[in-house]
Amino acid sequence: MELRTKPDFELAMNRVHAWFNRQVIDRPPIGFSGHTSDFSVDRTVPDRDWPDLKARWFDAEYQVDKFFASIQGIPFYGETFPMFCPNLGPNVYAAFYGAELEFGEDTSWVEHCIHAWDDISRLKFSPGNVYYQKIEELTRIALQKCPGEFMVGYTDMHASLDCAADWRNPQMLCMDLIDAPEKVHELVALAQENFLPLYDHYNAVLAEHGQPSFNWMGIPAFGKMHVPSCDFGSLISSEDFDSFYLPSLIREVKHTTHNIFHLDGKGMIRHLDSILERPEIQAIQWVQGVGDDYPIMQWLPVIKRIRAAEKSVVVNLQVEELNEFMASVNPEGIFLCVSAPVKIQPDIIKRLETWT
Repeated sequence: MELRTKPDFELAMNRVHAWFNRQVIDRPPIGFSGHTSDFSVDRTVPDRDWPDLKARWFDAEYQVDKFFASIQGIPFYGETFPMFCPNLGPNVYAAFYGAELEFGEDTSWVEHCIHAWDDISRLKFSPGNVYYQKIEELTRIALQKCPGEFMVGYTDMHASLDCAADWRNPQMLCMDLIDAPEKVHELVALAQENFLPLYDHYNAVLAEHGQPSFNWMGIPAFGKMHVPSCDFGSLISSEDFDSFYLPSLIREVKHTTHNIFHLDGKGMIRHLDSILERPEIQAIQWVQGVGDDYPIMQWLPVIKRIRAAEKSVVVNLQVEELNEFMASVNPEGIFLCVSAPVKIQPDIIKRLETWT
């Protein structure tokens, strides 16, 4: 792939693939965020006259043009890539079955629709679903506009237990694990029914246009890249995690070639052994949370536990934490995500080149 905006694309991809195998070419990979504020280039497109927020989200041409404008004049250092992922919010997979989304300025949320178990019969995936069709349109327009400028990935999809929680309501689903476990299994099975076919559909469309595989995490692979997750897992026991979620996880990761599990917060640590046992999972994204969950150094035992299981790890760091972290951990199998202004990113990369 040749990108005007990412002339070192091939070398960056080689570093990523080395990382998947817990190897280092010249330095560990690093992805940057929050780095657009120090550029004076006009990165906006004119607003239009939308009747409501949903109409703005559904304006596919505007959404792609807005992204394209946002990357103008910005260098992409390290393993930061110019990536567009069709996006209607994190619950769009649940909406593919007929649930409704409410839209805010920057995200959307699902309206819980399973109030009684008879409501399950109303959930059904349809290719004519308005949300599915809009993701198709966003993907199509992005692929038309991306050549030589940016990459296009697939939308954020949460199936299995997280989707069941979207439909039912997380608090209610916690009670259902005790009161109606057979209905939870039924709901999870429905939530999983179309995930792999949809994944294969998006993968085929993007591969046909020469795109690597990636989603919201921004780590691409030449294969089938997947970010399995179960944020609902932070609310449940290890026994329930293994019973209600683990079969779905195994099915997903056996189907794909590059798997990075999204381990969201300390409530998920109790499930780590079950996740690490899966040989198909090459890496864990450790998300430590906010507030008292910073700084990163308190989570070194978790990071070392992941690496001891021969998995790579994605670590979010503050710039001021970098030196201490580098002094405490070997670079093999580490992918750093750092929020930093563009002007200091080359210096950060030079520091990484000394990490041994």
